[in-house]
Amino acid sequence: MSAVFSLLLVLLLVVGSFFILVGSIGLARLSDFFKRLHAPTKATTLGVGCILLASVGYHAFLGVDPQPRELLITAFLFITAPISAHMMAKAALSLKMAERPPQPETTPSDDGEA
Repeated sequence: MSAVFSLLLVLLLVVGSFFILVGSIGLARLSDFFKRLHAPTKATTLGVGCILLASVGYHAFLGVDPQPRELLITAFLFITAPISAHMMAKAALSLKMAERPPQPETTPSDDGEA
C-alpha cells in the first residue's frame, strides 16, 4: 500500500474517531434536549461516514470487490439519522419540552452517599 494512500486512510480514521468522540461527549454533557439531539445526529454521522469511507477505500485498494456491507451501512445511516432526529425534535416540540423547568442538578452530596 502506498504511503500517501495509507496516510489518507489514517486521516479519515482519525477525523472519524474525533467526530464520534465529540458527538458522544455532546450527548453526555450538554444540558438541553435539543442540544443533546444535535450532537450525535450531526457529529457522529459524520464520524461514522468517515470511518466507512476509509473502509471502502481500504477494500478498494486491496482489489477486493466492494462489499455491500459498507455501502448499505452508509446508506441506512445517512437516511435514518436525520429522519429519527427530526421525529424526536417534533415529539419534543409537541411536548413543549423547551417550556418545562430545568431538571435539578445532582451533586455528590444529593446522591445519598457520604
